[in-house]
Amino acid sequence: MSVTASQVKELRERSGAGMMECKKALVETQGDMDAAIETLRKSGLAKADKKSDRVTAEGVIVHASQNGHSVMVEVNCETDFVAKDDNFAQFASSVATNALDAEDIDDLLGSTLPSGHTVEDARQQLVAKIGENIQVRRLSHLRVEGANMGCYIHGGRIGVMVALRGGDEALARDLAMHIAALNPAYIKPDDVPAEVLDKEKDILVAQAADSGKPAEIIEKMVEGRLKKHLGEITLTGQPFVKDGDITVEKLLQSRDAEVMAFSRLEVGEGIEKEEEDFATEVMQQVQGS
Repeated sequence: MSVTASQVKELRERSGAGMMECKKALVETQGDMDAAIETLRKSGLAKADKKSDRVTAEGVIVHASQNGHSVMVEVNCETDFVAKDDNFAQFASSVATNALDAEDIDDLLGSTLPSGHTVEDARQQLVAKIGENIQVRRLSHLRVEGANMGCYIHGGRIGVMVALRGGDEALARDLAMHIAALNPAYIKPDDVPAEVLDKEKDILVAQAADSGKPAEIIEKMVEGRLKKHLGEITLTGQPFVKDGDITVEKLLQSRDAEVMAFSRLEVGEGIEKEEEDFATEVMQQVQGS
């Protein structure tokens, strides 16, 4: 029997299972929605929705590149244990490949994997199989025509892409490694917004005012501290991570190179993770069994 798209949509919303699984269940049950849900429950595919509100602050950053186009994706799960699971790793890798042609997360989730399933269907199947909430959270594209591209992934948890004009790919990768370690907010001082500088200056002036020094001295103190702060938050002002005797600016000058753009993703960035009480969790499981 044939089933309608609206039936599949309704079953997906009610069960949280993938599109293909919903269609198959409806065909098997002759379009009986309740029977289809029961079929999905028996196969374990209707569990994904029950896990959708769980915090996913673990996971991996994955990368793919093609013809000067580089992309990174953050794929999240609940525990570090699952982040190291082969099934999770394979899913994340396939998602990264699809991300090259995706404009945003919604586009990526709707794209088709080599298996014939969409990324969203594959995600829900993996949730049912592994038993944890899994989310494709963010993606970042980097493409600068004619640039040398470099990427560095640290332990699967921090990923950086760099587009470099001049230099070479090895230098671009070294700079990606530097950015992974020191996390600059901007490339150079000119990139820092005026409101960010003004806010920092107000803080420094208030701190220096307590020193009791004359106004002209305070002004010089603030200028010096502001310059130091700019060096800390800009890539070019930081000491190069592989040679602390030179700044990144000096390194770039020596190689006749310029950083055009970079992107840095870190797993769980901005996600509020609850503190886990292992003893309480075990007791709840025991009492619920």
